[in-house]
Amino acid sequence: MAPPVSPLAPASYPHLPPLAGVRLATFASGLRYKGRTDLLLAELAPKTTMAGVYTKSLSSSAPVDWCRKAGAKGKARALVVNSGNANAFTGRAGMVSVAATVKAMAKLAACKETEVFVSSTGTIGVPLPHEKIVAALPKAMHALKADAWMDAAQAIMTTDTYPKLATRHVRIGDDLVTINGIAKGSGMIAPDMATMLAYVFTDAALPAKLLQELLTKGADKSFNAITVDSDTSTSDTLILFATGQAKHPRITHANDPRLKEFKAGLDAVLLELAHLVVKDGEGATKFVEIRITGAASAKAAKRIGMAVANSPLIKTAIAGEDANWGRIVMAVGKAGEKADRDRLTIRIGGFDVACNGGAVPDYDEAPVTAHMKGQNILIEIDVGVGKGKATVWTCDLTHGYIDINGSYRT
Repeated sequence: MAPPVSPLAPASYPHLPPLAGVRLATFASGLRYKGRTDLLLAELAPKTTMAGVYTKSLSSSAPVDWCRKAGAKGKARALVVNSGNANAFTGRAGMVSVAATVKAMAKLAACKETEVFVSSTGTIGVPLPHEKIVAALPKAMHALKADAWMDAAQAIMTTDTYPKLATRHVRIGDDLVTINGIAKGSGMIAPDMATMLAYVFTDAALPAKLLQELLTKGADKSFNAITVDSDTSTSDTLILFATGQAKHPRITHANDPRLKEFKAGLDAVLLELAHLVVKDGEGATKFVEIRITGAASAKAAKRIGMAVANSPLIKTAIAGEDANWGRIVMAVGKAGEKADRDRLTIRIGGFDVACNGGAVPDYDEAPVTAHMKGQNILIEIDVGVGKGKATVWTCDLTHGYIDINGSYRT
């Protein structure tokens, strides 16, 4: 039985328009799930360029290893994603499964094997029955169409309770381009990359090296700034594809002023998808934004923010709607970064709760408690030692997380 839809789910989903150079198909190959699609195929126009950011886990999956290798070429013609099986910690058999899938897809697309990218998500340590994928690919090829973004987002879901989609129309120079993105993720979410798969497509014509620079910077501010449970997946993958079908001035450098709107649009899509992942955190009932200022550096600020965001004590207090700011003091202190205890300032929901090493004089907890009862929680912390700042996002920790993960394989 599927879990109930997260209370933080969007009220409606955006319609992603067809994007020149991309056709999509989904298929129910029967890898694990019954009665639902579990395979996504994306066909990309010739000369599509790409860039990727992947998990930093030392137990990375076979598909991640392949994408890193193939991605060095910076070219793409196809993407194959399966849900229900992560093809991770499967030894040589995992690479055999990747090779078989890539070979079959390259033959169907009449392209080089290094132009085929694959991802898998699901249970770790279970051999992937790639024969089912290989058998499904020709059928999926016949079902390719331009307007299947919702189907694509649904096919890659595992414990997700809703699909995750985002889109933007922006200009490069005077010419309009489109950016569409889909993602999956709900648990095992932490930076490096955050446990998820995400694929962003644009019809812009941009070289792979430039795409990589934009994607790396964008990921640091989005997918690498979220956490649900502090656990980094073996399979995290974020790939940006540019089909080159749009007509706009030739761009070769990321600092080209004509690229300003595109960069903002890309960052917006990445951040929206990242927020959707957190809001679908397993068992989540509250979305939490943590803003750190006054740190020794931006890196230090982010580390402090993640210490707060990953604290089970803070996350459970938020779930219980308890304005226990002493736990925030604890998390700042354990982060291992410089912080001036006697200048520390904490605000919750815009209300000062602590400053100058103690509680605010005549502190009234009532408005803070009222804020904690909402779905969107804001925590602001100034650590009083410098100008470094960062923002990270997380969710609360409820018994629902235990319920979902205690029965995930059964």
